Amino acid sequence: MNPTCPLCQPTPHETLWQDDFCRVVLLNDADYPAYCRVELLAHVKEMSDLPPPQRARMMKTVFAVEVALREIFNPDKINLASLGNKTPHVHWHVIPRFENDKHFPNSHWGEAMRDGSTMSLDENNKITLTEKISAYIQCAL
Repeated sequence: MNPTCPLCQPTPHETLWQDDFCRVVLLNDADYPAYCRVELLAHVKEMSDLPPPQRARMMKTVFAVEVALREIFNPDKINLASLGNKTPHVHWHVIPRFENDKHFPNSHWGEAMRDGSTMSLDENNKITLTEKISAYIQCAL
């Protein structure tokens, strides 16, 4: 644990799933309401710093989140990103993308192409997402 690392602290975001290894949080971005992040709980800088079984476990979790998002929201594309330039702590962004979202076809960090969000995340979708993530992770692990 690194006391200056924001991902080592309790998350300010809604936790959809967590075990002793990682957590899945809903960032609930105004333009990307189903945007999730998979965060390793241990303070590790790079995926290759993890032993191979832990690398596989992290990716199985990322893929479970992707499958759940695809099943519930049927996006045109899923963006997966692990950058860590600002926060050097293993985490993966899992972002459902739609052809009419604010930035498509650019990265959601890129130049906006149009105004506003094109989807919403209601409480039922959130509950379904939480349930599916949990089920898919349990099957994967």
